Amino acid sequence: MGKHFAAVATGHAYNAHTDRPAMLALAGDVTGQRVLDLGCGAGHYAAELLRMGAEQVVGVEGSETLLRAAHERLGDRAILHHHDLEEPLVFLKDQSFDLAVMALVYHHIDARGQLLAELRRVLRADGTLIVSTTHPTSEWTFFGGSYFAHERVELPIGEGFAINYWRMTLEQFLSELLAAGFVLERLVEPRATEAARLVDPRRFDKTHSQPSFLAVKLRCP
Repeated sequence: MGKHFAAVATGHAYNAHTDRPAMLALAGDVTGQRVLDLGCGAGHYAAELLRMGAEQVVGVEGSETLLRAAHERLGDRAILHHHDLEEPLVFLKDQSFDLAVMALVYHHIDARGQLLAELRRVLRADGTLIVSTTHPTSEWTFFGGSYFAHERVELPIGEGFAINYWRMTLEQFLSELLAAGFVLERLVEPRATEAARLVDPRRFDKTHSQPSFLAVKLRCP
């Protein structure tokens, strides 16, 4: 599974050309910043953040397979930790990061309240948190039933693979982030960049006719 995700994230219309450009745009100027990449996967975000001028990137990932891929991609340019995000980030110091990134990770976590509290702890005052997730209306369209359902669902992704995650409403997603004390600065519904048209015209068109992802930028007061 880890090898599959590492390969997919490199050039997929959704990962590489929809979610990632939108999230990096929300990150803005990261020059000289210390960045925490939660669920860093195979290191795609870390590589881009370093290219954009981040002073240091610290990645946290629960999959050993993905972490090996991140090490191969990044070498010694980033600090990488093998750690389950369901557990507190005890190895990270208080107020030690300017920016935290959670790209398509949040909806996989059970202990979301605990994780958000840990992010409040490790982010500096006026630090930034950017989060992307699957779009609630996309989930409703695919799974049906009640839009207001809060349940774990399983989504087939081809080649015998499936991902398991929480389905939640827009209200719940934002309420959890705001209840943790973050201040919402921007919300976007990412659409694929032109590069995706060459990679996967069908998915390019889909992102421009119905939302697939949701991304937010928040501030730590």
